[in-house]
Amino acid sequence: MYFPESQITPNQYTNGGEFKIKSTGQNYAGYYFNTSTGQRYTGRNQNDNPVLELTPLTVNLNNTNLNLPEVITLEDITYNNIIAAPTNIIYKPAYNPNIPTQQDYQIGEYRRYFCKKTNEILYLEINQNTFDKLFSKSSDIYWQYYLPFFLSWNLTGVKEQVATVNRNIVLLTMKNLSLPQFDVYLKFDFTKYYV
Repeated sequence: MYFPESQITPNQYTNGGEFKIKSTGQNYAGYYFNTSTGQRYTGRNQNDNPVLELTPLTVNLNNTNLNLPEVITLEDITYNNIIAAPTNIIYKPAYNPNIPTQQDYQIGEYRRYFCKKTNEILYLEINQNTFDKLFSKSSDIYWQYYLPFFLSWNLTGVKEQVATVNRNIVLLTMKNLSLPQFDVYLKFDFTKYYV
């Protein structure tokens, strides 16, 4: 049996309880090597005889109250533990604007969602999902550092009137929420998404 050296991971070791020799079903402890196809064989590499194929050792869990399948492999147990492990990852908001839909254009307006970092002049346009997480103080986002807010944004009508209404909404929001330079963040583009 020959495998190119680039296709094997040599010098792996097991203390036993992981694999069995496929042909005999005997528990295996010792050196083994992996192939690029996911197979495992006894020995440090393909030249370390005898080279016998290994398979995952199965464990019978009949006498437990885990409600798991009757026989599973140790690899499955490890995989399931990793998948079910709590992540405890907390995210920062990221730029992800809410784009108006065709229905929004039919209505003539929609909501744009934003957040401001509380300790500096930093704004981000976000989507509704991120806004909802910040507003509800969800445990998977750094809500403590951000002030979420939204604007009702006009999309249709006479262009000059749309610009005036959107500008007034921005200025009023800046005043009510103490949002310095928010209009600068918007690049004074009060007709964004206008059609």
